[in-house]
Amino acid sequence: MKFVQEEFSNTIEIKKSKFIAHLIAYDKFDARLQTLKKEHPKARHFIYAYRYLNEFNQVVENCSDDGEPKNSSGKPSLRVLSGEDVINSAVIIIRYFGGVKLGVGGLIRAYIQAVNEVCKNAKFCLYQDLQTKTITLEHSELSKILYKIKQLDIQILNKEFTNRVTLTLQASKEKLDLI
Repeated sequence: MKFVQEEFSNTIEIKKSKFIAHLIAYDKFDARLQTLKKEHPKARHFIYAYRYLNEFNQVVENCSDDGEPKNSSGKPSLRVLSGEDVINSAVIIIRYFGGVKLGVGGLIRAYIQAVNEVCKNAKFCLYQDLQTKTITLEHSELSKILYKIKQLDIQILNKEFTNRVTLTLQASKEKLDLI
């Protein structure tokens, strides 16, 4: 799975209609949708689709056709995100109507192309389910463990030195199991 941390946008034109796609982090979705509506007051449609992981690591999905014919825009956009294995991200597509009706099939193709194009230009980060682990060890073992932590690229969240050393670590479960 992958996600975006910053915003990416791309514009395509099909039969005089302009499709402006914005791919953003899911946590910025609501605010960015409102901003885009203010920036584009003459746009006809604001289509969106998003996917995110909830607290139980389940994928939650939603989309909107925003006045386009049913299932002609939001669902196809969502299918692209799902097919690309994108999570914790949202896409908002602004459509300026160009005067030529595209038909349902044309709309589906247009929205799929808009989302595909913005995904091609985006820089994705790989999603990892990070966990924390606390280990306690003797001072004499510290340098050996620190070397192993560095080799495995495990993040140290906290170090506590008393008569023993306590480290709080963060990484994927697979990496933490190697410590």
